[in-house]
Amino acid sequence: MNGVLVDSCVLLDLFTNDPLWADWSEKVLDKYSQTNTLYINSIIYTEVSIGFNKIEELEDALFQMGVKVVEIPREALFLTGKVFLKYRRNKGTKTSPLPDFFIGAHASVAMFGLITRDVAKYKTYFPHLPLIKPN
Repeated sequence: MNGVLVDSCVLLDLFTNDPLWADWSEKVLDKYSQTNTLYINSIIYTEVSIGFNKIEELEDALFQMGVKVVEIPREALFLTGKVFLKYRRNKGTKTSPLPDFFIGAHASVAMFGLITRDVAKYKTYFPHLPLIKPN
C-alpha cells in the first residue's frame, strides 16, 4: 500500500473525541501515516464537513492530520454504478448509490487500503478490498 483511504467514521471519532473509538482511530491513523499517505475523497469530505462551521476549520484539521483530498477517478465512479446495480438486484431498497459504494470503489480502483469501522457493506460488495478495521 502506498496510500490508504480514511473513512469518515474514523475522522469523526477524532473530531468528536468519541469516548469508545477516538483512541483506536488515533492509533491506527498514526500507525498508517508512518508508511502511507492518508487520503479522503469528496464523499468523505462532505460527510465530515457537517461537524465544522467554516471550511477553513476543516481544511486546517485535515492539514494538521496530514490528510490529503483526492478526486474519485472515473473508473471508480463506473464501478460504483455496477456495485449499486448488484445491491439493487440483492433487494437493496435505496434508490441512489450509497456513499460507502463510492468510497469502496475509489479505494479498490486506486489500490488503497481502507481504514474504517463500518465493514459490512465493504465486505459484501468489495470482498478483495484490504480493510484496516478494529479486531
